[in-house]
Amino acid sequence: MPNIAPFEAHVAEYDEWFVEHADLYAAELKAIEAVIPAADRSLEVGVGSGKFAVPLGIPLGVEPSEKMALRAQAQGVEVIPGVAEALPFPPASFNLVLMVTTICFVDDISQSFAEAFRVLAPGGYLLVAFVDKDSELGREYEAHRNENAFYRFATFFSTPEVIAALEHVGFHIERIVQTLIPARKTDEIAEGYGQGAFVVIKALKSVTSSSS
Repeated sequence: MPNIAPFEAHVAEYDEWFVEHADLYAAELKAIEAVIPAADRSLEVGVGSGKFAVPLGIPLGVEPSEKMALRAQAQGVEVIPGVAEALPFPPASFNLVLMVTTICFVDDISQSFAEAFRVLAPGGYLLVAFVDKDSELGREYEAHRNENAFYRFATFFSTPEVIAALEHVGFHIERIVQTLIPARKTDEIAEGYGQGAFVVIKALKSVTSSSS
């Protein structure tokens, strides 16, 4: 089970980050918006307090922290208790699944991606947004992880590691974008990875893929 204690104890501190770093938050949203497809059945896994689901129009989330879930629900998001490794939905329930900085807090990234694959309909997309551990910001987070209430429990991944895990369960990588690029405008978006701290991978479940 994920360690939800810091999210239960520091929910206000979590939300304050988005206020104090409004420029970074806006850049992250912009990067996701650049690749997000239209979808009539969408889910955010690790919805937290709704900071991404609400502006992106995602009506449903899964979240293991009750206090975080209550904040999302107060903004109109339907939240179901659960974890990424065991999503409480039948196969082919969605055509979009979003994970934003969720993978660094899951117990098993491969099983989390396998579950996303299972609940997606063929032709559906998984968007994975995360801080690349090989970026300047990622290295800073790693170096100071014990000073942060949340990141001391996190496992950071490089973009190649995430790509490998996605492809292993059957996803096809369709597009990758990055933002928070040093020495550039904060919200500038570039294709690919290797420069920006915040990376968004758009992964397709092929129409020829099994839904199980």
